[in-house]
Formats: sequence, C-alpha cells, structure tokens
Amino acid sequence: MASDVRITGVTKKYKNVTAVDNLTLAIPEGEFVSILGPSGCGKTTTLRIIAGLAEADAGEVYIGGTDVTSVPPYRRNIGMVFQDYALFPHMTVRDNVAFGLRMRKIPAAKAHEKADEMLALVHLSGMGERRPNQLSGGQQQRVALARALAIEPSVLLLDEPLSNLDLKLRQEMRVELRRIQRRVGTTAVFVTHDQGEALSLSDRVIVMNQGRVEQEGNPVSLYENPRTRFVAAFLGDANFFRGQLNGGLVLSDGIMLEPRCGDANTGGKEVAVLVRPEKIRIGTEPTDGVNTAIGVIDSLTYLGSQTRYYIQLRTGRIVTVDSVETRVYSEGTEVTLAWSRNDCIVVKEDAIDAE
Repeated sequence: MASDVRITGVTKKYKNVTAVDNLTLAIPEGEFVSILGPSGCGKTTTLRIIAGLAEADAGEVYIGGTDVTSVPPYRRNIGMVFQDYALFPHMTVRDNVAFGLRMRKIPAAKAHEKADEMLALVHLSGMGERRPNQLSGGQQQRVALARALAIEPSVLLLDEPLSNLDLKLRQEMRVELRRIQRRVGTTAVFVTHDQGEALSLSDRVIVMNQGRVEQEGNPVSLYENPRTRFVAAFLGDANFFRGQLNGGLVLSDGIMLEPRCGDANTGGKEVAVLVRPEKIRIGTEPTDGVNTAIGVIDSLTYLGSQTRYYIQLRTGRIVTVDSVETRVYSEGTEVTLAWSRNDCIVVKEDAIDAE
C-alpha cells in the first residue's frame, strides 16, 4: 500500500561539505516526484536518507506517518532501483525478482508466482529462466523494477535508473515506468539530473541546488514560471537578457523588453529576463517595437523536427532560436525576431532565495 513521505529539517554533512542543508519535503501518497539537480546538489543523499542507507546528522524521516529516522532500511518497506541495476548474475531472472520475497520468508512457490506476475507487468513474461547477462540493458532495468515492486513497497525509490540506457530506450522506459507506477499506485521518488526525464515522468518536480530546494511544482508551472535563473537554465535552454526594470520595460542589448510579470519591488533594479528559444518567432518581415530584434543567422543546426538558429544581434550578442517551420533560413540571412509578453519573464539572479 502506498504511503506518503516526509522529511523535516534534514541535514547531512560529509566532513566540511554540507550535502543536504536543513531540507524539508512532503511527498503525498501515490505521487510520482522527481528530485532534479546537478551533481553534488544533494539529491542522491536525500534519497539515501529516505531509504535509510545514509544517516542524517539532524532531522526526521516519516513514511506513512511513522517516524523511521532510526529504522534500518530492511524494515522501511521500500523498493529501490539503482543506476547499475544491481542484479545477482548467478541467479535466474525469476529468482532475482523473487529475492526480496524469499528474504521475507515467503514460500518459494508463492514467491515465484509473484515474480512471474511482476515480470508480466514489465512485459518480460517467459524470460524468468534467463540469466541477467542474457538480457539487454533495458530488459535488465525492467527486472530491477519488477524486483523492487514484488515486495509491494510503500515507497519506490529510483536512483537515476535510466542513465545507462541509450536515448531511444531511455525514452521508451520513461513511458513504461510511468505506466507501471500508475498501475500499482505506489509512491515514487525519482532522482535524476536529466530535465527531460523529470518533466515527462513526474506529477511534481523538486529542483535542488546546494543541498536545498530551489523551487518545486508541477512540470508545466516550473518550466513556464521559473523563479530563479538557476531553475530556468536547468529546466531547458534559455536566452537571458540583463537590464534595468523601469515602468514595466527593460532595455537590454538595444532591445526593449516588456516582461509578462516581475517582482514589483525590482523597479529600477538590474534584472535578468528569460525568453525560451522555442518561444521566439523568426522571419524576414520588418518588425519594430517591444520584444522584437533584428539579427543575422550566424549558424544553424537542422534537427529534423526543428531547426536551431544562432542569431547574432547588432550588438554582437548571440540569441538561440528553435523553429519548427518547414522553411530553413541559410547562414548570413538577416532575420527579425519577435516574442510575446507572456513569454518574457523576469527571474531572480540569486541561486537560493533569501529566507
């Protein structure tokens, strides 16, 4: 049965490095949450503390309303899927999946029956007698997921489980992982540095930086409304303009910007303004006014479904534009750029909001 997860005031230090800094999180029952951030931000340490594989220096961990801070991992009823799969090479696939059940003294016949049920869930029926080395990477990852789910965990913890797969397989496994989690209904906490994984899989994304939460929310709200430059840059490609906010307008690189919104208290102050590459329209028709610019195509990359342009403005600055138009402009072409007020966002420069 799924359980909620709460951690309160958790801090973890390694010598003089603070990996997790007074962190408080609440993950509702049945939710799929991704903890996203760069290497060293504290996301894996947070997962290990929830699992009981690392001991916090301060703070508490609750699963299903029960304080498990001092409870060993094997008594927390959690399932874990690791980056390297951690399958037993000498065991069959069925025995790997049944391992947790056997450790719980479940009779072999019943454990194997449950293992076969889990293998069917991950589309690996008929492969129970194979060894892990006879499977592809994607199949091994499904076995690891089946093993974690076989014990019917209250919480499923996933530590970058897709990072060793190639791009196409990784995309396929995202769909499968979400399908399976929804079907079984378990609470899932997924750690990743890949923003595509986090955005496509999650009910909610928690962006961490320097051991703390930078911002959290559903994928759409985070991507469309980042509060800080760090979140905006980490959740996708971005063009940033710096200028002074006065009367709702920002002058930057010779361009007059009219942001959608901004902190009313930043009037007259230097601000950063975000415009996503896919929000910019490219053309050759004359344009003038706010949120428009003129430049020359410095270089481009054709990506099939879209073309990425690198546009040099008259100030020498390079702006990135992603266009899905069938027309492809050539290098050296003078083009006009335009974007709407709703796609022009003021963000904070500081990495962690002041408390």
